[in-house]
Amino acid sequence: MLLSVLKFAAVSAGSTLLIALGLIVTQRPHQTAANGDSGLDFSETLARDYGEVAPTVPVRMRDGYALQIRRYGASGREDVPLVVLVHGSGWHGLQFHALATALASNADVVVPDLRGHGAAPGRRGDVDYIGQFEDDLADLITDQARKGQKVVMVGHSSGGGLVVRMAGGAQGALMDRAVLLAPFLKHNAATTRRNSGGWARVLVRRLIGLSMLNAVGIRALNHLKIIQFNMPPAVLDGPLGDTATTAYSYRLNSSFAPRSDFLRDVAALPPFTLVVGAQDEAFVAEAYAPLMRSVTGAGQYHVVPNVGHLGIVDAPQTLNFIQEAINAVRQ
Repeated sequence: MLLSVLKFAAVSAGSTLLIALGLIVTQRPHQTAANGDSGLDFSETLARDYGEVAPTVPVRMRDGYALQIRRYGASGREDVPLVVLVHGSGWHGLQFHALATALASNADVVVPDLRGHGAAPGRRGDVDYIGQFEDDLADLITDQARKGQKVVMVGHSSGGGLVVRMAGGAQGALMDRAVLLAPFLKHNAATTRRNSGGWARVLVRRLIGLSMLNAVGIRALNHLKIIQFNMPPAVLDGPLGDTATTAYSYRLNSSFAPRSDFLRDVAALPPFTLVVGAQDEAFVAEAYAPLMRSVTGAGQYHVVPNVGHLGIVDAPQTLNFIQEAINAVRQ
């Protein structure tokens, strides 16, 4: 009897492995994900003047990696919080330059280029293991925050999803308040449009196969790409084109989003403010409040008229809501 059970288990495991590998090898990344219609409006991003942006400085992570950050400071004031701005998918911390500059008189502002992104990415589009972004943000806060200093985490799009993920993990106690700008919650959340409105191209078979392998503890193929972004040619051919990231590995993509049971991560958030544009191309603005209120009463929700997904970062209302969060943790 025992031998029969063992044989059945071995056959089942072998079948699962073969199916998973079959799904993975039968789907490869496209040569390019750009199709001329990204689903996101980068016109404001391209129009910005980056001529006076301060250079990045390195902060050493626990593995020795030099995380590149920009600092926008409040001149050593002791009464201000540390504000960490976490960028969205495919881009880097420069998206926050105007916002960080506006916040600098009332906070110590730190803007990282997450590992795998920006001008000095390490391995572009990849990390070492699932959850490394949370460890990096914890190391960054530990390095930058003064003793007893309050911490406000601000994340846009996938960066907002990372803030939610961090809240539900071992590092969640490091943040005192959060501001979520059109956050990515999960591909199957009611807030997410199909393929994030045309921005993301998911390699579905490969994703399923790698998920099957990870479910049985096999992680050797987690470096494989499973998602590509429709970054417009105007961005890729422009002066910052070499800083764009157009594809993610399984382990980076998993690290950049809440866990499978994303509502558990949402429920762990500290007091937070969610801000989204009514014209968001990637997410359904009106779906956030009912979904997230089902598990937490800690949030305030604001839909900004006539603003899209990327534009929400520089909307005047966003600056005001972050200032309110800063004032709240100073009280």
